[in-house]
Amino acid sequence: MKELYLTDCYLKEFDATVKSVKDDKFVVLDRTAFYPKSGGQPHDTGKLVREDGTEFPVIFAGKFGGDISHEVTNPGLKAGDKVKGIIDWDRRYRFMQYHTACHILSAIIHNETGAMITGNQLGEEKTRVDFNLEDFDREQIDSYESKVNVIIDRNIPVSIDIIPREEAFSIPSVVKLKDAFPPEIEDIRIISIPDVDVQACGGTHIANTGDIPHISIIKAENKGKNNRRVYFKFTDE
Repeated sequence: MKELYLTDCYLKEFDATVKSVKDDKFVVLDRTAFYPKSGGQPHDTGKLVREDGTEFPVIFAGKFGGDISHEVTNPGLKAGDKVKGIIDWDRRYRFMQYHTACHILSAIIHNETGAMITGNQLGEEKTRVDFNLEDFDREQIDSYESKVNVIIDRNIPVSIDIIPREEAFSIPSVVKLKDAFPPEIEDIRIISIPDVDVQACGGTHIANTGDIPHISIIKAENKGKNNRRVYFKFTDE
């Protein structure tokens, strides 16, 4: 299956052929721009439209056994059908904004404290970042908000590159994740925000930091020993 979102996060529509259908609702295509739930980023929604105009709303996308399965609410699709996939763009674009903002905030936390980011979860109304840090300085955490917004205002281009494994492991911020990549993975997708962050990531991202609204840190939590969590949202919400 060709995962179109890996090279073009801004692809809103695409043409595809149905490869298989299970239980009349789990559809695998030969190519897709639907992002499957993974890496803290929720799945895309939207619809598949068959050549005869029949619409099949997509309510979930997940990756199973190497294929992305699209859960549709209407039965009727068959292997060989030609369809147009249409992404719910407002939802996807919000996740793109939040994901890139998450990378910026995570980079600032790491650079300021040395803390390792242990997880994140994107949402449509707020997003969280988890990190391991012994000392919990709320004033310091509050200062991250303005630092993220300064970077947003710099209008920095965000690039996506798929590079050979060994080249990727020459990047300091990527090599620490070396054990997370099985030997069979030959190429690694890199998201770069110059002078801010370079990370291996399979998610969708905005093309320029200036397209992200300012953030507001709304909550900071102590989740236990060396486990901290920060929630933020966009100020345009």
